[in-house]
Amino acid sequence: MGIGELDREAHVPEVTGAAAAPRTLAEALRARGDEGLAALLRARPDLLSPVPNDLTQLATRAGTRGSVVRALERLDRFALQTAEALAVAPDPAPYAVLLGLLTGDEGDAEIEAALPGAVALLREQALVWGEDDRLRLVRTARELLAPSAQHPSPTGLGPTVAEATSGMSPGRVQEIIAAAGLPATHDPVSAVAALTGLFTDRDRMGALLDTASADALSVLDRLVWGPPYGEVTAKPAAPVQWLRDHGLLLPVSARTMVLPREVALHLRGGRAHRAPEPVAPVPGVLREYRPQVVDSAAAGQAQLALATVEELLKSWDRGGPPVLRAGGLSVRDLKRTAAALDVSEETAAFWLELCYGAGLLASDGEADERYAPTPAYDDWLDLPPAERWALLVTPWLTATRTPGVAGGQDTKGRTLSVLGPDLDRSPAPEVRHRVLGLLATLPPGSAVEPESLFARLRWERPLRGASAAGEGGDLRSRLARWALAEAELLGLTGRGALSGPARALLNLPLAEAAPAGALGGGVEPSVAAGRAATLLAPLLPEAVDHVLLQADLTAVAPGPLRRPLADALAVLADVESKGGATVYRFTPGSVRRALDSGQTATDLHEFLKAHARTPVPQPLAYLIDDVARRHGHLRVGAASAYVRCDDDTVLGEILADRRSASLGLRRLAPTVLAAQTDPTSLLDGLRSMGYAPAAESTTGDVLITRADVYRTGARTAPVPVPDGPPAPDTTLLGAAVKAIRAGDRAATAVRKEPAAAPAAAGALPRTSAAETLATVQAAAMTGSAVWIGYVNAEGGASQRVIAPVRVEGGFVTAYDHTADEVRTYPLHRITGVAELADDQV
Repeated sequence: MGIGELDREAHVPEVTGAAAAPRTLAEALRARGDEGLAALLRARPDLLSPVPNDLTQLATRAGTRGSVVRALERLDRFALQTAEALAVAPDPAPYAVLLGLLTGDEGDAEIEAALPGAVALLREQALVWGEDDRLRLVRTARELLAPSAQHPSPTGLGPTVAEATSGMSPGRVQEIIAAAGLPATHDPVSAVAALTGLFTDRDRMGALLDTASADALSVLDRLVWGPPYGEVTAKPAAPVQWLRDHGLLLPVSARTMVLPREVALHLRGGRAHRAPEPVAPVPGVLREYRPQVVDSAAAGQAQLALATVEELLKSWDRGGPPVLRAGGLSVRDLKRTAAALDVSEETAAFWLELCYGAGLLASDGEADERYAPTPAYDDWLDLPPAERWALLVTPWLTATRTPGVAGGQDTKGRTLSVLGPDLDRSPAPEVRHRVLGLLATLPPGSAVEPESLFARLRWERPLRGASAAGEGGDLRSRLARWALAEAELLGLTGRGALSGPARALLNLPLAEAAPAGALGGGVEPSVAAGRAATLLAPLLPEAVDHVLLQADLTAVAPGPLRRPLADALAVLADVESKGGATVYRFTPGSVRRALDSGQTATDLHEFLKAHARTPVPQPLAYLIDDVARRHGHLRVGAASAYVRCDDDTVLGEILADRRSASLGLRRLAPTVLAAQTDPTSLLDGLRSMGYAPAAESTTGDVLITRADVYRTGARTAPVPVPDGPPAPDTTLLGAAVKAIRAGDRAATAVRKEPAAAPAAAGALPRTSAAETLATVQAAAMTGSAVWIGYVNAEGGASQRVIAPVRVEGGFVTAYDHTADEVRTYPLHRITGVAELADDQV
């Protein structure tokens, strides 16, 4: 039994004024006002599922291991250090003892200023209760944070003298106190108390250490900040033996010694932590820019993001790559996508997941499942650019899918694929919001120093990052790194600084830095997204309706092209380079693609004349005419496949060409060749040989192909995985507090118990059916309230205070003080009834 437990058993509650100090957590909660209960439920929403019946049940639930772990994970570093200090302090601990454990003998003004706030936070979250002269850490939190051999404490402290000597023989304890110069005692308990008194007395402890050798003090120095355990040999060296003889090291096993907590605290100057951190690190400024420069850079990135998404999904218009059997995209297809977009594989994974999260990309659900754009993509293309941007960044803020973990392994050793399962990380939305919120605390136009930002995040949630260390390090820091990079890609930041549209999206003030918790502000996300789009629109370049044709068979778009022009030019030419101005290149293949879509050479000439600010160069006109002259000269149809041409010499050239051997061609007639392959392969083979064949139908007409032919069925965007229960709104909190209060009044109401058979404390009343009926009928006639036990249809038992109004047909209709509403109860489900005491009526 430890010192704290002895103190608790001997403690007699003190009385302050007219009210006694709370003896339990339930009593402490009962003394709170409604605002205090609402604050607890807001900070720990898991306590609301379901709403507790009364304050005793709320206190019990607040002390369960899962709920306490969740609450500890959401503490900042100093609040957690305060709880850790309470875990190594006597139970209960006066405020002065807690302060001494955090400041040490020398004191610390910053800690003294910050400690009241940390204690208030722990009290608010029901992790600490009691007055300042008797602070108690809830038992489960103490079990989680107290040092043990299996679970070392972050304080680096070991067990107390009482804990370390609990299995030691009485003779050995007497030997230790004799070596320490203490008089012998009659029992082990008083001996341990004497040794503890020695180690906690600074003067006597200092005198004892003055007799130790330098080597012995060096051994203590290696253990003082933890870990406090050390291995020894069967015959320890003289310094270790001296420390062992004087109880400064106590045996845990035959080969393991431990430094008692009291000795370590003396050597540390009374400080429980080596480096208390009462003040949150402030994110540093890397560089400063004019806000206009930041907004312009962010707008350029936003425009590039829209172009990248369009390019990606347009390339999958006819159906994208197949879905892996286990779900997701193969590594080979990811590499191809990255090469097509001219980005790294990590960046390509982000764009794919962004499209998927926005509902623009999905699998088609067919037998041979493939990825393809959704119908929502076509609707998205019809919107103005700023609104399209808002529809990308809004789901990104709340998405739990994390492309950064793709390529890693899950708990079963399987590789995580892009667009596949198991990419959700529930802390991701909170980290993204926090990163952007911290950027907003800097002066406008300031780019953050990343490492200082990560240090702040680690301070705010130290346990959340440590709990995910198995995923390759601090998960929150990794999420923050990805959030910074992704925000830059999306144009939420420009040159590392938060942009004006991003502030509007987060509902933050635009002219000055916002406080750390000013996210969300109560405005609907759609309204905030609309404001952000309105601010971004003037910063984006206006769409142009012309291109500049050049003699090297290229066209330069001096800005984003309007939708019809962009779609038509994408068919006629290939994108060669992207940036502020997009360069398109005309090739025989691209011109043939336009002719395959049903256009004629005349149509193409007219199109270029209508949209070019420069004359059509002669090489481009010759290219169009030359491809058009040869286009359709060869016709490919389905026999298995055949080729026909009015010029039999052309067919002879094809047969003579060794590259046609794989097509299995033979002449059926002077103008017809039969093939041993399908029409598509035959078309591709002839085109690779430099010809321009056209596909034809069974009636001999040229088949026209168009690019935008395939879409998935209607698909919904993936739903984020919640990080625990949702935060309750004000209405729910008010109703929950009211219900808990009512249930507590019913549970604690004083009632008249039958003299012959008094009910046990907390038990439901038991009366016969006739007595129950007579009592509720009498209460209905007199308008008084009674206390009943009730078992619902699911077998759940509860106690209620009701005021019967009507009793008939086997039912009692009454005003239920517990639920604060009129309800009807079947009499056969009432276990018993009792009158309330006179002072409760």
